[in-house]
Amino acid sequence: MTQNLKAVSVESRPDITQLIEKFENAEATVAVVGLGYVGLPLVNALYTNGFNVIGFDVDQKRVESLNAGKSPIKHIASESFAEMLEAGKFEATTSSDYLAKADAIIICVPTPLTRQREPDLKFVVETTKVIAKHLKPGQLITLESTTYPGTTSEVMKPILERETGLISGEHFFLAYSPEREDPGNEKFSAQNTPKVVGGDGEKALELATKLYEKFIGKVVSVSTPETAEAVKLTENIFRAVNIALVNELKVVYSKMGIDVWEVIDAASTKPFGFMPFYPGPGLGGHCIPIDPFYLTWKAREFDVHTRFIELAGEINNNMVRYVVDNLAEALSTHAEKSIKGSKILLCGVAYKRNVDDMRESPSLKIWEALEQRGAQVDYLDPYLPKIPATREHATLTGRESVKVSTETLKSYDAAFLATDHDNFDYEMLAQNCKLIVDTRNAFAKHGIVADHIVKT
Repeated sequence: MTQNLKAVSVESRPDITQLIEKFENAEATVAVVGLGYVGLPLVNALYTNGFNVIGFDVDQKRVESLNAGKSPIKHIASESFAEMLEAGKFEATTSSDYLAKADAIIICVPTPLTRQREPDLKFVVETTKVIAKHLKPGQLITLESTTYPGTTSEVMKPILERETGLISGEHFFLAYSPEREDPGNEKFSAQNTPKVVGGDGEKALELATKLYEKFIGKVVSVSTPETAEAVKLTENIFRAVNIALVNELKVVYSKMGIDVWEVIDAASTKPFGFMPFYPGPGLGGHCIPIDPFYLTWKAREFDVHTRFIELAGEINNNMVRYVVDNLAEALSTHAEKSIKGSKILLCGVAYKRNVDDMRESPSLKIWEALEQRGAQVDYLDPYLPKIPATREHATLTGRESVKVSTETLKSYDAAFLATDHDNFDYEMLAQNCKLIVDTRNAFAKHGIVADHIVKT
């Protein structure tokens, strides 16, 4: 315990009026912990609205890159960070000592699942302990990482209070505000997507609301951190369940000889009561494949079984096997070949189009499944020229995207489209690949229909 011997008196309780004024006038210093796909857009939004920003991350290479004015994420321009550095409004660091300089600290660290599909909060816990070493009266601490209802109050709050002797809501202020990042979305960014905020007490809620109002277009205040945590899970469970539905419909309609994409497009013409979702080879990204399991895990504490959510997860997880089986069938039908010994070009390893983000990408599972069945697999992805290290797919680390040429494409027995990047040359692929298995309906969208292009 670092500070729990200090005397905590009535006099040490901060006046939040001054902090509110600093937020309203953008005179505060805000620390962002975790400089990834969530943290960096926040850094950019804070700087754009006048705040001084400290970026904290344990990745030394990432910190050095940012301090050199280089963005590690393609959809945030390096020029933005170069401008921040030149203005003296931003500094990235691996030293937690800098956290003591901040008026507010926003936590954007990963919250993955264990191999047993249970919440892994080690990054949240470790970050909270680090913050506790430097916590001072009057600071606002906000968690943005996706998690189960109760994390802010039941995990973070006890650590901060125990380690410091300070009291949440009196000496420091704790809130939860779920991230709503959608990498590659050109319409909605961190600055114009409404922000949900729940505070541990009225003062925490007021402070968090005032901070976010200064650099986010609209703030939606809710009654508790637990409510805010549940909002994030609900948003992504909604998507996971509906994607599972269309994935199941795809399987059914395929057996009937019906094109599910044509069905969805036609159903979308109804101006009420329908929202289109589209099938794919499985779920990817940092939220949708993970968030439902956070709720199902927490629900067991209350002796509640989330059967509907778990069924959706089962359907979505089974899509990898389904599309690989369909590739095997296509190879047999069109080329009289089996997957074993076939040369496959996997097109797209990012989890969604037009981003360099491959977190939880189903493409990686498809890749490993194909190799386990004896295929020789190369990949093509202009957004990810080299596969970075991952915990779950270590054997793929360091592999590089192929250089496209007519001769190269003709050398493959099949191309498997898993991610429909806009900058793929679909005409070139269609003209030179012997067989194409398309899991995204991408070729049809580009007006390309041929016998050797199989939708799955």
